[in-house]
Amino acid sequence: MARRPLPRILSSGSTSITRSREIARTAADSATDVLHPLITIARGLRLLASAGRQRWTATPKDRRGPTLFLTAACVLVVALIPYGPLLAVITVMSAAAWKGRNRTPVRSGPDEAEAGRLQALYEALVPYFSTAADPSPLFSHGGDWEQGFPDHTFDADGRLTSLQINYPAYFTDSEPASRARIEQLLRAKCGRGREYHFAWDEESNHLVMTVLDALSVSIAAQRFVTAPGETVLGFTDASSVQRTVPVRDGDATRDAPPVVWRTGARSTEPHLLVVGQPGSGTTTLVRSIALQALQHGDIIVIEGSGAGEYGCLDGRSGVLAVECGLTGALATLEWAAHETERRLITANLARQSGHPAPEDTRRPLWILLDRPGVLGHLAAADGRPDPQELLQVPLRHGRAAGVTVVLAEQFDSVGTLTETVRTHTRARAVLGPAGRDRIEAVLGLEPHTTPTPDVPPGRGYARLGAGPVLRLQVPTTPDPYDDATSEAHRTAVLDLLPDRHSSADEEPVSAPVPVPAPVTGEAAVAEPAPRDPLVGAPATAES
Repeated sequence: MARRPLPRILSSGSTSITRSREIARTAADSATDVLHPLITIARGLRLLASAGRQRWTATPKDRRGPTLFLTAACVLVVALIPYGPLLAVITVMSAAAWKGRNRTPVRSGPDEAEAGRLQALYEALVPYFSTAADPSPLFSHGGDWEQGFPDHTFDADGRLTSLQINYPAYFTDSEPASRARIEQLLRAKCGRGREYHFAWDEESNHLVMTVLDALSVSIAAQRFVTAPGETVLGFTDASSVQRTVPVRDGDATRDAPPVVWRTGARSTEPHLLVVGQPGSGTTTLVRSIALQALQHGDIIVIEGSGAGEYGCLDGRSGVLAVECGLTGALATLEWAAHETERRLITANLARQSGHPAPEDTRRPLWILLDRPGVLGHLAAADGRPDPQELLQVPLRHGRAAGVTVVLAEQFDSVGTLTETVRTHTRARAVLGPAGRDRIEAVLGLEPHTTPTPDVPPGRGYARLGAGPVLRLQVPTTPDPYDDATSEAHRTAVLDLLPDRHSSADEEPVSAPVPVPAPVTGEAAVAEPAPRDPLVGAPATAES
């Protein structure tokens, strides 16, 4: 059967149809340009009418009558004044033109510069997220970055603030070294000097990189809303903790997420170790802890550097001793060891007798030791025992006796810490600039963020026991007697200090503490030893 030729309109009309479409599109564009003012005014009138209808619907029924009467009166006045209707029409048209104007279109997708930055980052990740055996690689040279970066956000300066990366399943995301290489590359390509948070989702093969905002450094020392046995070490990100406390931040009051350290008989991390560089804020943190501990307990401060950073505490109520020398430090720590034993024996005998523990055994006692490595060096040169050896009893049995130990040391002296100190200080904090390996050596776990080389004093990381690593910013608690301290910070610290001892007291608080004999037998329950009101130690016969 012979084929019949196609109609002419089907065989040769495609060109004319295309030309007709172009002519129609050009005519429509020209008409849109000509009628653009009318379209704008019509859109504005529609928006004004919609707004007026919503306003009328929201008006209560008892007020609609007066509103309608007032509107009619205004219309009547406009109609009666000369040129009133003309002015009203001009005003309405102007308002409609302003309301119906074209807004700046919302940008969807990155611009040319941002797309080039994403493509460069995609190319940099190809050697890590591709292999020659992959028949369909997700990352390949010259490939499309959109399949590897499904979500991204830029700031006003064109720098990445968040990025989601889809990586192949064969990438060794379970190895810390592999993750560290990717994090280092992203930090270098996205800009140094910022702190990045990396969230690895091994199940879905996703990596979310987020630029963290800097923690506030304007929170000064103050009374925090905490329960007895809770101490605020500092403040962290809102997404890291499930609690906030009201704080004064400058002249305003806001809720801030704190890093709360819990001590006491039921605490799993009863002792704290703080490590940092010189000037990183370790002394500031210890001073902040001392001001909070004085609300419900007594403190003993031992400063190994001898710089007088805790002179503001000398002679205050609740401060049993402030020691800077080796002799006083050894005597105070020896008394603290005996006091811990006395509390244990007294509480044990009271429980065996069916009585509650005495009040003097339940009042918290804090031992704050700053720079123990210096004291250890002096003790070794003088042939005396290391002060850290006297901390074995408070560290091992302090939780049951209500004794808490806080140690602050610098990185160059961490090796002088004894095994007992390392074992029983399960609450850790690292302040100041430090590498990931140093942070991991102290906290036992790498942070999920990239530490920056320049940080303000008091900035670092904290980890309580087996919990996660949290960013930390210590509240500003400077020495009020330092000339460099501002008047606002000096007043804030002085307001938190308790009153000084009365003038009737003869002995200063920082005097060497007499060491009593261990309390044993039934006398520990029947007649507890009287306590010296100045130093809190059992009084001897000579006193």
